[in-house]
Amino acid sequence: MFYNFFKNKKILLTGHTGFKGSWLTAWLLKLGAEVCGFALEPNTDPSMFQILKLEKKIEHNIGDIRNSLEIEKVVDEFQPAIVFHLAAQPLVRVSYEEPKLTYETNVIGTLNLFEAVRKVESVKTIINVTTDKCYENKEWVWGYREDEPMGGYDPYSSSKGCVELLSSSYRRSFFEKRNINLSTARAGNVIGGGDWAKDRLIPDVVRALSKNQEIKIRNPQAIRPWQHVLEPLYGYLLLAKETFESNQFVGAWNFGPYDSDILTVEEVVKLAIKKWGKGSYIEEKNIEKLHEAMMLKLDISKARYYLKWEPTYNSTQAIEKTIDWYKNYFENMSDMFEFTQKQIGEFENEIEVKKWKKI
Repeated sequence: MFYNFFKNKKILLTGHTGFKGSWLTAWLLKLGAEVCGFALEPNTDPSMFQILKLEKKIEHNIGDIRNSLEIEKVVDEFQPAIVFHLAAQPLVRVSYEEPKLTYETNVIGTLNLFEAVRKVESVKTIINVTTDKCYENKEWVWGYREDEPMGGYDPYSSSKGCVELLSSSYRRSFFEKRNINLSTARAGNVIGGGDWAKDRLIPDVVRALSKNQEIKIRNPQAIRPWQHVLEPLYGYLLLAKETFESNQFVGAWNFGPYDSDILTVEEVVKLAIKKWGKGSYIEEKNIEKLHEAMMLKLDISKARYYLKWEPTYNSTQAIEKTIDWYKNYFENMSDMFEFTQKQIGEFENEIEVKKWKKI
């Protein structure tokens, strides 16, 4: 798929102990990359990072992206060729509780990483992962394009809008002169096995189903661009490959599902229950209603045209693969690293099948 591009390449991955970071670490290992991680300790129990025993498979560094000296030390000693920046405070509701922490982590943390990269000669490509929530959300029925205004109502969304502006400034002010190709990647709500975060739909659903409890959901009619975690990760890997030696594709990129394949929260829960085999849900009424966008879609035309990236799984398949992972974890307790690699292999095969069908 990537024609051995990542084999033996030195990859720095911030946020590697998180849900997305663990999946990306597993995929990079499958591709033969030399991975160095920098992140806080896993903040969930259990955590995918620990379940997959990734600490023993990579150069594992625990540190705080807000500490400039810590990230500088790792970048200087490892001398990466490619950087995937995923370290963040990623939760909307937490950002209301801890806005200062959210801005410090997401904005100042990114600034610290960029400054560390400026001090070495090894880095050729940076993929800075932000979010679809970086856009000024006007509750449009059509998808946001990459040149839409940045914004954000809640502190998390606003902080990611700030990160996009910061990235644009550093790209033009510093990195272009050094031939360091910096791109930002904006993905929607990702789902997949191994996510245990609080206040996320699928982890909350799985926790309830595994304990035979009723599922409580907020905003059942809210629309989100749901996609399997491997979808945007494939986009990040493609983008890293294309920008490693060329600035042709440098910039901002959306990675989301097809517009016709977007589900409400309630629809996602119903599909998860069906795949699990049993369960029920109710709308949670007695909670503080913090502002959350009801309508959010991404226009993925740019990625489809230039990167030849497109969604591989539809929403139903994404939910089925996700529940398969959790059921295997709860029922079989098998080697989950092997099972995760198996799901990555199935995803890769599906991409190749779709390519052949187009020829």
